[in-house]
Amino acid sequence: MDPVVHFEMPYEDKDRAAKFYQGVFGWQANMMGAEMGNYVVMTTTPLDEKTQRPKEPGQINGGMYHRNNDSQYPSFVIAVKDIREAMKKIAAAGGKVVGGSKGDGEPDEIPGVGLYCSFIDTEGNRLSILQPKGM
Repeated sequence: MDPVVHFEMPYEDKDRAAKFYQGVFGWQANMMGAEMGNYVVMTTTPLDEKTQRPKEPGQINGGMYHRNNDSQYPSFVIAVKDIREAMKKIAAAGGKVVGGSKGDGEPDEIPGVGLYCSFIDTEGNRLSILQPKGM
């Protein structure tokens, strides 16, 4: 099975959103710059310093991105071994591959993380897949 490894949520105001989740749940926010789309990495559980993955199995971290017309709702990210193969399977099963930030059907390479691509499932839900670096 391909596991859920990350969640994502849109924000209107990244400072306000980060303050909310830090104050209510104690999450840590790492604000990325414009070169990373003003993404906010949300750490919800301690990380293993060596692997930079959650220390405890089954726990995930996430992130926040600026809300736009195509991304109105929270979503999650599924890790896959081969992103191109997963993209083919999504399309063959009736889903629509959106792609990376350009929406051109091609995945984005996230430096130090891996290849990332969004898709729409058969029920209209927008989700993402990630081929982690090193897989």
